[in-house]
Amino acid sequence: VAATVQALTGMDYRLAAFLIPWGVILYTASGGLQATFLASYIHTVIIYAVLILMVFVVYVKVYSSDQIYTFLDLTVTYGEEECKQIFSYNNTVESTFFVPGDYACGPVAGNRDGSYLTMISGDGLMFGIINIVGNFGTVFVDQSYWQSAIAARPESAARGYVLGGICWFAIPFSLATSLGLTSTALMLPITASEAGSGLVPPAVASHLLGDAGSVLILIMLFMAIVSTGSAESIAVSSLVAYDIYREYINPEATGDKILFISRVVIVVFGLIMGALAILLQTIGLNLGWVYLFMGIVIGSAVVPLWNMMTWTKASGTGAIIAAWSGLFLAVIGWLVGAKVQSGSISVATLGTNEVMLSGNLIAILSSAFIHYVYSKFIDPHDYDFTELNKHITLVEQDTRGLTEDETDPVMLRRAERWITRRGYILTVILIFIWPILSVPAGVYTRPYFSFWVLVAIAWGFGAAIIITILPLTESAEDINMVLSGMYHALLCKEAPQAADPNLEENEAKEVSDDATPEKEAEPEKPSEDAAVEEVAA
Repeated sequence: VAATVQALTGMDYRLAAFLIPWGVILYTASGGLQATFLASYIHTVIIYAVLILMVFVVYVKVYSSDQIYTFLDLTVTYGEEECKQIFSYNNTVESTFFVPGDYACGPVAGNRDGSYLTMISGDGLMFGIINIVGNFGTVFVDQSYWQSAIAARPESAARGYVLGGICWFAIPFSLATSLGLTSTALMLPITASEAGSGLVPPAVASHLLGDAGSVLILIMLFMAIVSTGSAESIAVSSLVAYDIYREYINPEATGDKILFISRVVIVVFGLIMGALAILLQTIGLNLGWVYLFMGIVIGSAVVPLWNMMTWTKASGTGAIIAAWSGLFLAVIGWLVGAKVQSGSISVATLGTNEVMLSGNLIAILSSAFIHYVYSKFIDPHDYDFTELNKHITLVEQDTRGLTEDETDPVMLRRAERWITRRGYILTVILIFIWPILSVPAGVYTRPYFSFWVLVAIAWGFGAAIIITILPLTESAEDINMVLSGMYHALLCKEAPQAADPNLEENEAKEVSDDATPEKEAEPEKPSEDAAVEEVAA
């Protein structure tokens, strides 16, 4: 984001990297998890609004799928001399700044027929595998996902994460199909390094919409980074406050003390985020490089965490050993791979797809093997997951969000089956079936590409509608209550009190009996049937 701010506004990236976290610190430290949830919804709505606008501009207002197809098809037909003339200052070969492989011009090495219009791509396959390993890591190891799931009702969490994953996929899918392909089709002078820094969307938006496009993309990126930064700040502060401070330093800490520690950690973590961003930019590690590298660092924790959640024989000690051993082996394999492939170790040689792929695969596969062997043959367990809740201690005995229905074992098993089945189905479809079905197409024909664009547009619009409207409908009762309270407060009237839906009938009866004076018992009046029977007797 700092690189984008510098490209669009001229502000020094170091200053931008330092100032951006303060937008996160202020409302996160004051509002906590509730502020994070509310801000995340608002930010997400803005992100999808800009996404839909960009897709509409590219494929409806300015170009069409046929035009983008023609441009992409033409891009790969240029030879090196023609590319030098296109990417030049005076439209001459002598004034060129073209560097082969650094600009989108000419055939693509490793792709079917050198085309951009194909799924048969060696680099694309490697990036896909790296992407899967890294994103498995970001989900399993990211405390913010766990925290959001714990804060939600079990049934809502199960459905929400599946639906959220489907909606999220629209962001890379629809944006890449619109802004990403347009930058290549128009052969904008964007270098590979600039693309790795995330400058493709702002460059295309500026080209299509001028200053308005720059502002929209800047807002979109700021919303994304602030929303993510807020969730990460809350996650890190919770880990430090509960799992470190309360567990090892002050076991008797009160809620107020933990809240204070959390706020201090949020401020410190925000400053660390800014300093780290400056450090990475200074040593030349852009967004793309870090994205490929993250699977090497965190991929080794994926399978041990998965086993700890689903396998009764999983060893906790083995999980720790496997995670750290996998990281150690992955870094060694990554460094050795760069040395073998290029003969030297540098930022450039460590960032190639082949080297990054080797490190990512070693991380996730070695840790899986180590944890299985350790749990199966060295330290097997037989853990009873029903005992888990007994070891969770609350700071304050506040269980307002834990009703009997939400802790019902039958309901929990039902929710587990629901998420497991659909999770596996979606995984197989998105990772295997979809790419495999695209392989027979080879280089896409014009109708096939039009269908691809149609799916991307439909996915983007559908995700935007769901992500905007569904939370409002699910929270309609709470929203109405808040609006009613605000309305009565403005009119200086007392708002009607809502009944507690979790109050049991017998408790409600006791409250009613206590609030009304006792009356003398009246003789029970005989019913009509009883009177008839008495007369008959």
